[in-house]
Amino acid sequence: MSNNNNPVWLKPLWRRVAIVAFCAAWAAFELYMGSPGWAAIAGGMALYGAWMYLYDWKDPEEPAAKE
Repeated sequence: MSNNNNPVWLKPLWRRVAIVAFCAAWAAFELYMGSPGWAAIAGGMALYGAWMYLYDWKDPEEPAAKE
């Protein structure tokens, strides 16, 4: 999750939303199964992903064309 400027894979919004949704669903599943510790870890990942990939996201600059 730390490479938040991958121009190829993370540029489409749906992929960033999918990452956050997966982590949130994982947290909900862990909470449902009675594991609050793992739910807190997955919830923290969802919050961090929401911050990095949705709120603080800046589209990476396209590489300059070589002449």
